[in-house]
Amino acid sequence: MGKRKKSSRKPQGPKKKEPLPTSFPCLFCNHDKSVSVKLEKKAGTGELSCKVCGQQFQTGINYLSAAVDVYSDWIDACDAVAKEAAGLPKDNASSSYADQSGMGGRRNMDTQIDKHSVPAVEDDEDGQGDYDDE
Repeated sequence: MGKRKKSSRKPQGPKKKEPLPTSFPCLFCNHDKSVSVKLEKKAGTGELSCKVCGQQFQTGINYLSAAVDVYSDWIDACDAVAKEAAGLPKDNASSSYADQSGMGGRRNMDTQIDKHSVPAVEDDEDGQGDYDDE
């Protein structure tokens, strides 16, 4: 008796990555695909502008940034302005690390930490916590 024939499959090529969008809906005039984003990586800036209402926004970017990042920064900035206009205090519990640092997510080594506001970690003398020595 012979072996069963295996079904022959042709090797598939690499999956095509879907490109990220560069045009988005405007928050102010609600037109679809009216906001275009331009990234100037050498200058480190991302510029956003609406073709219909003329709304513009500019933010700092890095080498990993994409158009989606500039658009999300614009949304965050609009939300922050709306909260200030409404008179609501900024909720620090829901804000991200980048908002708390004030440096756009970059860590500043010159920042002084108040040692009295940071709780001390109490641990066993050997520094191993609850682990048993085997």
